[in-house]
Amino acid sequence: MSRRVGLTASKSDKAAPYADALRLVGLEPVISFTRKPVAIDQIDALVLTGGSDVNPALYGEERDPRTEPSEDARDRMELDLLAQAIARDMPVLAICRGLQLLNVAQGGSLQQHMDGHVHRTADKAAPAHRVRVMPGSHLAQIVGTEPLPVNSRHHQAVKQPGRGLKISAVAEQDETVEGMELEGARFVLAVQWHPENQVTAMARQRALFEALATAAERDSARC
Repeated sequence: MSRRVGLTASKSDKAAPYADALRLVGLEPVISFTRKPVAIDQIDALVLTGGSDVNPALYGEERDPRTEPSEDARDRMELDLLAQAIARDMPVLAICRGLQLLNVAQGGSLQQHMDGHVHRTADKAAPAHRVRVMPGSHLAQIVGTEPLPVNSRHHQAVKQPGRGLKISAVAEQDETVEGMELEGARFVLAVQWHPENQVTAMARQRALFEALATAAERDSARC
């Protein structure tokens, strides 16, 4: 039986690449919209996806003019789901905005604008730069420690890491935080790039979703 994964999104078309990546590893995506959020007891894992900028009021800052309009209802939905998932020790994979939201949820802050990390190309899988994966991290257990080519479409990044979050990858070019994981959790991983676009081209990116599938299977077995 396929394990069900809550997949947060603002629109169906935005959710499609993530849903395809989950199906590729045998998981069943259940899209959670702000108007109809998924119930936490109906899923075996949670994926937080990319999208609009997190409201800077959530980390105590005034809005930078270059910060995009926020989706407050989505922020609330995802923060609620994330808190419930962490409380249950449920597997969580947080991607791009998802990493930023996880950091804010743990009391961290964000750099509201930075240059040099937005690379929008026709081929969304095309690598933009490489990240250095920290030895000994959970991420390293999944993708290894060789420099990892990643795509990049973000203009915000972690400024102050949140409570309990360990940095697991940084950009080679400027040390921007590209990966985080929650210490003490069985599987709470976050990446700043978009592995959902690279799963068919790179085995190491697909490995992230395979690891989530394994964690979801184990989580379901414990219930």
